[in-house]
Amino acid sequence: MSSKPVFLYDTTLRDGTQGEGFQLSGLDKLRIAKRLDEFGIDYIEGGWPGSNPKDIEFFREAKKLNLKHAKLAAFGSTRRADTPVEEDPQVRLLLEAETPVVTIFGKSWELQVTEVLRTTVEENQAMIRDTVAHLVSHGREVIYDAEHFFDGYKDSPAHALATLKAAADGGAASLVLCDTNGGTLPSEVMEICEAVMKHLPGTPVGIHTHNDCELAVANAIAAVRAGANQVQGTINGYGERTGNCNLTSVIPILQLKMDMPVVPHLEQLRDLSYFVDDVSNNPHFARAAFIGRTAFAHKGGMHVNAVQKLARSYEHIVPGSVGNSQNILVSELSGQSNILIKAEELGIKLEKGAPEAGAILRRVKELENDGYSYEAAGGSLELLIRRELGTYQKPFDLTEYHTSFRQYRDGHPPVCEATVKLSVNNTPELTVAEGQGVVNALDIALRKALLPFYPEISNVSLVDYKVRILDGHDATAAKTRVLIVSTDGESSWGTVGVSDNIIEASWLALVDGIDLFLQRRK
Repeated sequence: MSSKPVFLYDTTLRDGTQGEGFQLSGLDKLRIAKRLDEFGIDYIEGGWPGSNPKDIEFFREAKKLNLKHAKLAAFGSTRRADTPVEEDPQVRLLLEAETPVVTIFGKSWELQVTEVLRTTVEENQAMIRDTVAHLVSHGREVIYDAEHFFDGYKDSPAHALATLKAAADGGAASLVLCDTNGGTLPSEVMEICEAVMKHLPGTPVGIHTHNDCELAVANAIAAVRAGANQVQGTINGYGERTGNCNLTSVIPILQLKMDMPVVPHLEQLRDLSYFVDDVSNNPHFARAAFIGRTAFAHKGGMHVNAVQKLARSYEHIVPGSVGNSQNILVSELSGQSNILIKAEELGIKLEKGAPEAGAILRRVKELENDGYSYEAAGGSLELLIRRELGTYQKPFDLTEYHTSFRQYRDGHPPVCEATVKLSVNNTPELTVAEGQGVVNALDIALRKALLPFYPEISNVSLVDYKVRILDGHDATAAKTRVLIVSTDGESSWGTVGVSDNIIEASWLALVDGIDLFLQRRK
């Protein structure tokens, strides 16, 4: 290993896929590996060769990736007990993967050796030593993952350290201490890491933590402070149970808070996080530190006013350093500063204290009192501002709409139908449409009615639809809030509707979505 302060080892493609709801195809894994390499990750663990057809295919295709920076690692185990390492099929498959790095794990906890492997302490150490030495003799850089190391050390320091010594004697390039159960505290991690380095001076030590106590990142940082120079983790913290150490948190902490340069383009962090979420078809975690949508969101009027004057008064880093941006929210807690910033984003310059700003703020608070929420509905907020400032031009006049749902007893599929009657510049239009539900039928009928006048709306589609019941104690008469996200392929916007009738709430949000698109094109 070179003199880099901390090496980043990504195991999203292997340990991450053990998490519930996180699945990747072979092509997905190749795409993510390429992106990790471009970002500057040092080691990419691709999977366990031979464990499944997907990983076999991945390692075959990964040879064509031509990685510019990262080293690809194959993951596996030590040889089996009482089996010569040359005859172990799993070890043979690790070599056949032809990766420059091989990571193997072995047992550090005596309880695991005697009760799970059902072998002796001496044989376990021989398994570790033999496997590492065999892989090294074939020209591989070997990283040894000491599974359950912290639990094993707490039970018997001498035994746990002896297993590390076996890996070091075999020629391991790095000894990685694993908090496999995720139950160790940062103070314990630091103390034990220091003891390991004192026992094996000069041997590079890494850290692999799990998040069962919400301490995976803190434990990784504790290990680095103790002298560890490799951190293993996953993008967005995916992994078994509650997940692994989240690299999207560790990386900016190391680079921005501890002055340890670990990646060349930290500003790409948020895009990488979203890319992995999108490829795995998982929602983005809005409250994620550093890269979440709300990481630099400001809602309270006093906070927004302070941020305008001095951003670092409420922002611990510059948002752009991790690829994020400041987000000013408008709600009942807002002050005029929120409104002024939002208006400026629309290209409208308002002075503080301007009557228009006060009118917009009053209207927002009135509507939020009625159940509206503009935090995720920037599109509806933009329409409100345009209306209050007199820049809004009504694109059509609604005459009426009607919806119906018919259920048949003869086996015929149910029918959802919507009728929309409107006019554009006094030209009437009447359309009828069927859909996969009442709201879908309304959406189709509305677009059908407007297309002759505004053919460009064919580029607009709905990408999300959420319903929230307000005041649930009113049961079926409860007020409903509907949030819709629309896109034209280039940008997306949220709109909101509120009513004690779910169809009306949906209609209001639908209309705002189309309306905003047309306003922006005038």
